[in-house]
Amino acid sequence: MSSSENQSSGPRPEPPRTRDRIYRSPSALVAGVLLLLVIGWLGGDAVVTGEGRTPWLALAVMLFLVPLVIAFTLRPAVFAGEDRLRVRNPFRVVVLPWGEVASLRSGYTNEVVAASGEKYQLWSIPVSLRARKKAARQQARRDAAARGEGRRRGLSFGGGFGGLGGIDPVAADSDAGPVRAETDQVMDELREMWGAREKAAEAQGEVSVRWAYEVMGPAGAGAVLLVVVLLAVG
Repeated sequence: MSSSENQSSGPRPEPPRTRDRIYRSPSALVAGVLLLLVIGWLGGDAVVTGEGRTPWLALAVMLFLVPLVIAFTLRPAVFAGEDRLRVRNPFRVVVLPWGEVASLRSGYTNEVVAASGEKYQLWSIPVSLRARKKAARQQARRDAAARGEGRRRGLSFGGGFGGLGGIDPVAADSDAGPVRAETDQVMDELREMWGAREKAAEAQGEVSVRWAYEVMGPAGAGAVLLVVVLLAVG
């Protein structure tokens, strides 16, 4: 047996795995940074220039608020990989293999439903009713323009092939698909990944849920310190 045959009969290298797609809310990130700057500015000033119990009260408030701001603005994210969906919410991290996902729902909130029936909200993909209404108006204008262009093309065709030349911009725009809000487009992408991977052997397993003690611990300590300081002041 030749060396080339020996090489071909060996184990084939596994195809490279793609990185997880990460979905976050840009508006939440901006709001979180601004809130942290305000808290740091006001709290730091109170700690440095405050008198009596004011510095302790400022420290307690900062210790209580900063973890909560991070939890609800900077922390939420959805990681969509080849084999699983990882949902990082303010106080929990949920890992769902694609095979355990029953549905991805979009209503007043976006959520993933596990095969067990448990529902988990996707905090980093918030629903914007305003964006949906805007997309619906854009779709209505596109449909109206397409109908008007269709009538003009029909008249032009009957009058002498004037509408057959070139590319119809309205038709080209309609070929791009319906107008959707950004978060609805994200949910469509997740549904495509789920449909493509739910039957894969690597995408099977159990759902795991972990509480975010790294957030709950500092916030709880801040709450206790705040209560102690308020009782001392009172």
